[in-house]
Amino acid sequence: MATWLVKRLAQGLVVIVLTTTITFFLIHAAPGEPFAGLLDDPRTTQQMRDAHRARYGLDRPLVVQYARFVASIGTGNLGESFTYHRPVADVLGDAIPRTLLLMGAAMLVGFAAGIALGTAQGARPGGWLDRITGSMAVLVASLPDFWLALLALLLFAATWRILPVSGFSDPTLSASAPLVVRAGDVLRHLTLPAGTLGLLVAAIVSRYQRAALIDVLPEPWLRTARAKGVPRHAVIFRHALRNALLPTITLGGLAVPALLGGAVFVEVTFAWQGMGSLAVQAVGDRDYPLVLAIVLLSSALVVAGAIVADVVHAIADPRQRHA
Repeated sequence: MATWLVKRLAQGLVVIVLTTTITFFLIHAAPGEPFAGLLDDPRTTQQMRDAHRARYGLDRPLVVQYARFVASIGTGNLGESFTYHRPVADVLGDAIPRTLLLMGAAMLVGFAAGIALGTAQGARPGGWLDRITGSMAVLVASLPDFWLALLALLLFAATWRILPVSGFSDPTLSASAPLVVRAGDVLRHLTLPAGTLGLLVAAIVSRYQRAALIDVLPEPWLRTARAKGVPRHAVIFRHALRNALLPTITLGGLAVPALLGGAVFVEVTFAWQGMGSLAVQAVGDRDYPLVLAIVLLSSALVVAGAIVADVVHAIADPRQRHA
């Protein structure tokens, strides 16, 4: 098990290095440069332009810049943000908890609802519940993230006005308010963005769970259990569901990059100040250190999600440890 886990970690490290390296050279090759507004100002002299580039090492050859970037990452220094004029680690420290909260809530709601719905569909394939909910799941899964987010915003915030429009918390709420009140306020603001992502996840998970359960139910050992008089619900929920969960566990690791991509649109739509909205602003501002740090952290989250899914899959099915 230890050797298997080390191999997975080594593979993940290679993925992180390659992803970050490719991003480094691509973002430097893109048209434009940081501080475009400042450097294009006619009042800015050439000496001022040169001093500004030299301050952040942008006057060095690209290979030298990459070597300095790798060296700084090795020491745990992510650099200074061009936009915020603060250490990148501090900027990310404000955004990461919000993105993790959003993704965690979306995965919890999405997988719980998707597994329950897929199990109900697979238990009686072709029934009225399967036909109706299956069609709705396909419809939801085919909708773009941003369109579903705008629809949720229009209905629940603008029309019915039962949930906040945007933000992480109510700016008028006092910091001295009781913890329960502040937590409830964050939960109200979290409902729409997490619910949007969770609905998309549930729609996809339900289709996988349905197909997996339908594949497992005809197995001889389940037919034997039914022949011995075991109730149908016990056969499904106590025996068949555990084996049908293996594909869904794998899907859990694959859901991390999908959620990161969807979080970009959802965070921008709901003004949820996490890594997604921060990435959009950083790319627009050509904030190289911040963009690279976000890519580095995002790829690490994707690799971590895949490894966790592999570990859980190996625990559920020991044959996978030798794969």
